[in-house]
Amino acid sequence: MGLMNIMLFHSTFGLRPAVHAAADRLRAAGHEVRVPDLFEGHTFDTVEEGMAFKEQVGKDELLKRAVLAAAPYSDQGLVYAGFSFGASVAQTLALGDAKARGLLLLHGTSDIAENASVDELPVQLHVADPDPFESPDWLNSWYLQMQRTGADVEVYRYPGAGHLYTDADLPDFDQAAADLTWKVSLGFLATL
Repeated sequence: MGLMNIMLFHSTFGLRPAVHAAADRLRAAGHEVRVPDLFEGHTFDTVEEGMAFKEQVGKDELLKRAVLAAAPYSDQGLVYAGFSFGASVAQTLALGDAKARGLLLLHGTSDIAENASVDELPVQLHVADPDPFESPDWLNSWYLQMQRTGADVEVYRYPGAGHLYTDADLPDFDQAAADLTWKVSLGFLATL
C-alpha cells in the first residue's frame, strides 16, 4: 500500500479539463500522476471529431507516443490508466510491461494479443451498462481473455450511465456513477 506512479491516458476527446481533474483527484490521494498528451494539443467536442483525428494520426503513431511518454518511468513500476481510447492504450502498454503494477480501465478495453501473459497483474474495469462501445458479449470475452493472460480482473458496471460518465463536461456525465467509480478506483490503487 502506498504511493503509485500512474500514467493516465486521455480519451478521443483529447487532454480535456476532466482528465486534469481526474489526475488532481489521484494526486490528492497521494499518487504521482502523469497525463501525456497523445494528441499534441488537439481537443474535440464530439466523439466523431476525436475518432477522425485518431484515425488520421494512426494507431501505431499514438501507441509510439504513449510508449515514449511511459518509458522514462516504467522501471519504477507504473500503474497504467485511461479513459475510453486511453484505456485501450493503457491496456496495451500494461500487458507489454513486465514491471506494471496495475491497470485501471475507465470506459474502455482493447484487443488482447494471443500470447499476452502477465503475473497476476491487478486489473480493474469501470464501464457503463449498456455501453455503446463495449457490448456484453465483447466484455465477457475480454474478461475471459484477461484471466487467461494471468491478470487478476475486477469489472464494475454502471446501469444507465453514459459511455464517458466520469466527465462532468459531457452529456454522458452521471454524478452517482462517477463518485462510486472514483471511490472504488482509489480503494483499488491503495491495495497495489
